[in-house]
Amino acid sequence: MLTTVLFDMGGTLEDIWNNETTRAQVMARLAQELRAAGLEPGCSMEEFDRRVMEGVRAYKRWSERVHLEKKPEEIWPDYYLRDFDFDRQVLESMAEKLANLWEVTFYHRELRAGAGEMLQALKDRGYRIGVISNNASLYNVFDVLEQYGIRGYMEDVTVSSVVGYRKPHPGIFQIALRQMQVTAAECVYVGDTVSRDIIGSKRAGFGKSVQIGSFLSAQKDAQVGTDAERPDIIIHDIRELVDWLDEINPEMALP
Repeated sequence: MLTTVLFDMGGTLEDIWNNETTRAQVMARLAQELRAAGLEPGCSMEEFDRRVMEGVRAYKRWSERVHLEKKPEEIWPDYYLRDFDFDRQVLESMAEKLANLWEVTFYHRELRAGAGEMLQALKDRGYRIGVISNNASLYNVFDVLEQYGIRGYMEDVTVSSVVGYRKPHPGIFQIALRQMQVTAAECVYVGDTVSRDIIGSKRAGFGKSVQIGSFLSAQKDAQVGTDAERPDIIIHDIRELVDWLDEINPEMALP
């Protein structure tokens, strides 16, 4: 029997997107925070943007190759801002603030329509609920869950920057299972990407894996081969999850 539903965050429980406007906004805010801390970029905003994005891409290449996550105090001086001669101690002291700033400004985020209703329906049926999220900030996921008013539904929140593993690495799934004290076979995982969410949860032995598309799905799954693991179902509205679970897991359905 399926007893537990674990969710991805960005692109799944929340809608997430970025564009040139959000990129310009985060660069302006980032430069402002650095200057307030006495760290002067010493270049034009165009050059600042170019250097920062080169660092971001370098970190993404590393983290997505090894499926590991560093802490913000390593990411920012060693990757994102590596092309600037900033005082490392000062940068480390403000790294988490910058990490959270990046997550909420480079990306536009909002709770996916119907997510609150869906979570309440799962709770009413007795499902245990949690989150497994790739995020380069230590506290962003926890803060955003609180802002959306859904933190109380989550029995556990496992974040890559805290545990050191990124989906699809089996380690992040295993840690979540251990913290929830549940077997993989009892779990459903819901995410927006095949490359991270479906492949990761399938290889971790989850009972079922569900995909719901997002703005980032095609981009993140561009390198997924035709022989990769596939979801048990693709849904288009997060509320569809409840009816599907009622059908395949009638032991938990309401009378």
